[in-house]
Amino acid sequence: MELAIGLFCLICIVVAVFAGYGVAVYNGLVTARNAFRNAFAQIDVQLTRRHDLIPNLVEVAKGYMRHEREALEAVIAARGGAVDAQAAATGKPGDPAAMQQLAGAENMLTQSLGRLFALSEAYPDLKANQNMMQLTEELTSTENRVAFARQAYNDAVMGYNNKRERFPGSIVANMFSFSPAALFEVDDPQQRQAPRVTF
Repeated sequence: MELAIGLFCLICIVVAVFAGYGVAVYNGLVTARNAFRNAFAQIDVQLTRRHDLIPNLVEVAKGYMRHEREALEAVIAARGGAVDAQAAATGKPGDPAAMQQLAGAENMLTQSLGRLFALSEAYPDLKANQNMMQLTEELTSTENRVAFARQAYNDAVMGYNNKRERFPGSIVANMFSFSPAALFEVDDPQQRQAPRVTF
């Protein structure tokens, strides 16, 4: 009888230890998931700032670049696509499809801004405009902030994915549907650098 009680107590202790370890692994996964979601929120803030600067930049340029309507419209269209992609990614941070859409939209926006800045070189009055200089400086600063926020997000995603893929975290992750998170990768090598603006 005493042996049965002792064996029962031992089994209870082993089960409690495994349950406690499972809870610790689960909590670690939740913490890592919340960390990458928070890191994405920082990207979201910087992208919103970037997107908010662009209409002002276009308005200043519009007064000088009347004959460059196509370039201005391309920037506006690219901004609209980037805002939509940002909204989709904000709703599902880490979702592979949403992150790919966001990276593509931001790439298009960067390319259209690059063309706008290249065209603005032909307009000395625009280059000398104080509002234009201030807006381009703010945009460049924001591009740097986006790059830092993207790096922090990618680091947090890497930590989360490592936790969910390593044993025994992989067992807990599969049991509780912790899906993999996607990095915010930039495919275009030109986007890896902030747009070059010279005035």
